[in-house]
Amino acid sequence: MFAKANSQKKGTILLHGGNDSYFEEFFFPMLYFAENGFDVYLYEGSGQGGVLRVQNMKFTHKWEIPTKAVLDFFKLSDVTIIGASLGGYLAPRAAAFDKRIKKVVGWSIFPDFFDVLICDHPKPVRDMIDFMFRTGIDAPMNKLYTKMMEKDELVRWNLLHGMYAYDADTPAEYVRKIRCFTLKNIAERITQDVLILGAKEDHFIMPYLFHEEYDLLKNAKSLTLRLLTNQQDAGAHCNVGNTKLALDSMIKWIECC
Repeated sequence: MFAKANSQKKGTILLHGGNDSYFEEFFFPMLYFAENGFDVYLYEGSGQGGVLRVQNMKFTHKWEIPTKAVLDFFKLSDVTIIGASLGGYLAPRAAAFDKRIKKVVGWSIFPDFFDVLICDHPKPVRDMIDFMFRTGIDAPMNKLYTKMMEKDELVRWNLLHGMYAYDADTPAEYVRKIRCFTLKNIAERITQDVLILGAKEDHFIMPYLFHEEYDLLKNAKSLTLRLLTNQQDAGAHCNVGNTKLALDSMIKWIECC
């Protein structure tokens, strides 16, 4: 979907969501960016929205593939890419492989999906899951996650959706697939201007992952990190509660960068 700037054009934005998003969620952000002078291309890729549920295309960690299709079709260059939630990994990943992207906004702190998945578990549980993954012990991992699903509705939703969207038959297979969703082996290829916008009370993503992402993005042309808080009504995941502040922060950064 495309929204054209209502005034003098300030630039071009590619906008997309994350793990469980529909692009309809981003209609108002798309229109807000357009009202503030940007041409905006809102799109879904494999594993998202209608692409998943209508075309049955499961998630790929290679986000440069759907992004390239948009850039090629519309003959775009010199763009800013904005990815929300898991898009905080997907957008930088696309930028690593396509230099038509000049600026990157990660609308969440997302250096590594596995780290995000287990970051709020107690350390003994994190160590156990990591050990079982590294040693290929699937049965105990599936048993552990089954017990966690019985006790925690958020874990249950996360795993059931994940197995569906990532084409995995078991929790262990899902975990194995999300290990590909990491910036750790490609971060050095990200040479653009980067903004990471996080939320201090995010129920999915622990703020300490800021440090991990900062250390990874050593070759970024510039790196800006901003953590919004509950005092700003923006401390929840993707700054829900004060989306205007988040969008204004992105606009100001794009204009000044």
